[in-house]
Amino acid sequence: MPEQVAIIGAGFSGLCMAITLKQAGIPFTVYEKADDLGGVWRDNTYPGAGCDVPSYLYSYSFATWRDWSRAYPGQPEVLHYLQDIADRYGIRSHIRYGTEIIDAHYDAVNQRWVLHSTDGRQHDAHVLVPAVGQLNRPKYADYPGQADFTGTTFHSARWNHDHDLTGRDVGVIGTGPSAVQFIPSIAGKVRSLTVFQRSPNWVMPKWDYRYGPGHRALFTTALGRLGYRGAWYLVGETVLYSAIRGGRLGKLVEHLCERQLRTQIQDPHLRAKLTPGFPLGCKRILISDDYYPALARKNVDLVTEKIVRFTSSGVLTADGSEHRVDTLIHGTGFTATDFLAPMTITGRDGRRLREDTWADGAAAHLGMTVPGYPNLFLLYGPNTNLGNNSVILMIEAQTRYIRDCLTAMARTGRREIEISQHAHQRYQHGLATALEATVWQAGCDSWYKTDTGKITNNWPYRAGRYRRQTRRPVPEHFPIGLISEG
Repeated sequence: MPEQVAIIGAGFSGLCMAITLKQAGIPFTVYEKADDLGGVWRDNTYPGAGCDVPSYLYSYSFATWRDWSRAYPGQPEVLHYLQDIADRYGIRSHIRYGTEIIDAHYDAVNQRWVLHSTDGRQHDAHVLVPAVGQLNRPKYADYPGQADFTGTTFHSARWNHDHDLTGRDVGVIGTGPSAVQFIPSIAGKVRSLTVFQRSPNWVMPKWDYRYGPGHRALFTTALGRLGYRGAWYLVGETVLYSAIRGGRLGKLVEHLCERQLRTQIQDPHLRAKLTPGFPLGCKRILISDDYYPALARKNVDLVTEKIVRFTSSGVLTADGSEHRVDTLIHGTGFTATDFLAPMTITGRDGRRLREDTWADGAAAHLGMTVPGYPNLFLLYGPNTNLGNNSVILMIEAQTRYIRDCLTAMARTGRREIEISQHAHQRYQHGLATALEATVWQAGCDSWYKTDTGKITNNWPYRAGRYRRQTRRPVPEHFPIGLISEG
């Protein structure tokens, strides 16, 4: 007997979907490839790992937590929050750990999804909800000679805790969000640290702090927590949103970034290496108070020459220099534009989602539904990432929308739901027009884009607009599945 809903992944989005369905009385099963929940917050355990969104905004609105210790929580604290939520809402019993789904195809005759896991087992469900996120598969630096390097190498998302960095000569490839966090944490213990930077980033102050008695008194009430959360939400919807649209308020953020660089980096040569040549927000804005001071240490060298290849003892750059290291850390991010990989999703007529439908880049109506793939809903799918606010806002909107679609199907007795091609194309046209007006099109390379330059990850409007657009399903968008009650 097939399950009603199969959720793939037990991270922030998968748990939110599970809670929403449980409260609606809709049966479900969560398939999780690892032996515990948490998603990226389970996997990323590098030194200094933490959240760059304020704690009371990077949490579910329906499950605010009084126990946050600081403005920007570390990885262990975020993971503990997710574990607490899973226990509080009774979700653990619905999770099948150690079950990695590698293939799913739609059985049009029986109107259900047939899933296969790596252990050879088959799982059936009427509705499929992949909740694997955008940042779950590490991307490694791809240069010649990788097999020649005789030292220790690993990705920041798969940190080798058995390899003590004390007194070692370490190289770090990449200066993105993860590297900005772990570089300050390891710079003081290594003998030398060579940081290979492809391009500089805008870095704004984090101003992190521990919550004191005043904050804790405020957070004892739901109203206090909601007010604090709302204040941060408004900052994201105004000042930070202005930055990604090239507006005047965004200049304030740019000024803060420039001031921090000027005051923390005294060496003009190093400062020039760290000065971005593209508009603020074109790439993800990094948040840190201690990244620049770490790069200014005497045992740290910032290399901006292009990497040519790996050697047996280090890295060769375009100027002919060999940088000798015994440890190489890939802080190179994730394969963010390769949605749902490595799963194979096959819809109607044998079309594969990633290989066929998304050959030119991932696209989905409201980031959730795709024509030709009935009863499939994506969480944190294409163009639902935010550059100015908390992605949890988007996830909650999506789970409510999916719940409403499923309850409407049950009410009308339908067993299939599928977005129309017309609604999908009209949505994509409007999205593309809006994306053209953002700083993401300014010419920099970022994880928001495919190799061809298509922006597949980010939402170009305010978070509030997405929540309004997903407030309720529009029956006319679903010729298969929903019937207007008007």
